[in-house]
Amino acid sequence: MMRTRFAVGQFGATAWRAMGLVMGLVVCVIGAGGAANAQDHRARIITFDAPGAGTGAGQGTYADGINAEGAISGWLVDGNNVNHGFVRTPDGTIITFDAPGAGTGAGQGTSVWAMNSEQEVAGGYADDDGIDHGFFRTPQGDFTTFDAPGATGTVAYDLNAAGEIWGAYGDGSEGPYGFVRSKDGTIVEYNLGQLMNGGTFYALSPAGWVTGDFLDSSSLWHGYLRAPDGSVKTFEIPGAGTGAGQGTQPDAINAELEVVGNIVDANNAWHGFLRTADGEFTTFDPPGAGTGAGQGTGAYSVSLKGAIVGAFADGNSVYHGFLRTPEGTFISFEAPGAGTGAGQGTIAAGGNEAGTIAGYYVDENGVVHGFLRTP
Repeated sequence: MMRTRFAVGQFGATAWRAMGLVMGLVVCVIGAGGAANAQDHRARIITFDAPGAGTGAGQGTYADGINAEGAISGWLVDGNNVNHGFVRTPDGTIITFDAPGAGTGAGQGTSVWAMNSEQEVAGGYADDDGIDHGFFRTPQGDFTTFDAPGATGTVAYDLNAAGEIWGAYGDGSEGPYGFVRSKDGTIVEYNLGQLMNGGTFYALSPAGWVTGDFLDSSSLWHGYLRAPDGSVKTFEIPGAGTGAGQGTQPDAINAELEVVGNIVDANNAWHGFLRTADGEFTTFDPPGAGTGAGQGTGAYSVSLKGAIVGAFADGNSVYHGFLRTPEGTFISFEAPGAGTGAGQGTIAAGGNEAGTIAGYYVDENGVVHGFLRTP
């Protein structure tokens, strides 16, 4: 579908999860009611490329998140298909960097997956042997690299204001499994027993709650919430399919413990969902979202006010960004220069409380570029 989670080396040189999106301009059903799609013509979209980004298909600038101050983090893929991390500060300055020990071969290098309000970032890097390691970087450029105990590959996927890091690791057999790393470097590993044989994915709240998903022995996805005390509650969203590769896939959590993500239905189409702290849920699709296999809706970010940011693929498998307001109204948008072919288009990866959205788009040549949308 849309957004991907990379992990090279132990976790594979391609995405752990690839999703399919869709967009459109019709009226769709949201929970029990409907909401019309709208265009916000007052919004401004700036596109950008990180220095050194490649210009071939699949290369370029992947903007993956934005913090409260408007700084953007992500990674670039250069002309040799090596990854490098970057931070774009609120004034538009782009700083690129590589974690110590990062490899320089194709599919290796540094990927930034999370940034907090202090412009501290976390992510993973693949070394010259293709083995993954986690890292934490301060705004001053100081790095701490780490591995989960006994891991044959480690990647950090989320970071909160307290400096807690959520990530995943492999042990050379099954997995990946989850871990939480505290500011002092203590790492607590966890898994969900024999079911957790296909991986867990991320979202970390400011208070240390984790949401994610795991595959069971039948390759069905299930959602979970992990409390700061280590207790875990699993959940399913009604409408999720029960076949291999289907099910419930949370992707983000806010301070109110509202969870957003997507389900894959019995037809392998994607739909967004919002789950409240008390377990109530709403499923939704922006108007025009496709209904075919690999098409539909992915929700990637939720603000404290309940605004949801994501992307969807239409019936032609072209991607479009969207903002779903707390009232349930959809605003869809395209980044200037976004391609209109299958697998091309606009992917909104994250938003902040000010309504600013960051993400990336794929142009008609398959090259990736970053964007910043301000309301």
